[in-house]
Amino acid sequence: MQKLSKKALIVLIGFLFFGFGPESQKDDSHIDCSSQACWGEYKGAEFINGSDVAHQFSNKMSATVGDQLKNLFKKGEYSKVDFDKIVMTTSGMGTGQVVYSLKIPFKAVDTRCEAYTSFDHVGGWKHAPALAARKRQLGKALMQNDSLDISDLKTTPEGLQEYWIQWKNPHTQAMCEE
Repeated sequence: MQKLSKKALIVLIGFLFFGFGPESQKDDSHIDCSSQACWGEYKGAEFINGSDVAHQFSNKMSATVGDQLKNLFKKGEYSKVDFDKIVMTTSGMGTGQVVYSLKIPFKAVDTRCEAYTSFDHVGGWKHAPALAARKRQLGKALMQNDSLDISDLKTTPEGLQEYWIQWKNPHTQAMCEE
């Protein structure tokens, strides 16, 4: 085996002992749900190789909330997201390591056709979300004569901006199509 240079040896030791290698880039996130809400937290890098990994937590939460709304619907617990009570916090932005916490609460509705069973978002760090483009994309997922229910813009002091979006899933709620 070739001799390692002093500099290469120091870098290797840093990777092994101080966590600068691939392990330090793993996402540490969790999401839990009940019939009342989904909540969770991401702890980790802001960006890895130019990719906004911290913001990807919004994607994970959106998918989980959509699944939970469908599960509740199937059990006859008709619900939708309570936009006014969404809690979104970030800390550590600009340090390379962030903590992004989300709570997405539900509220009960009376009938299956008042419920929402699909959920998504559009947003980003320190830039205006591309809401018009997202509305065009999601418009293809709507039932005929239905529309998207979109939250007011939610922001954190550190610059995360999100619109949260819900609608009736055409497969789950086909009986509601007019």
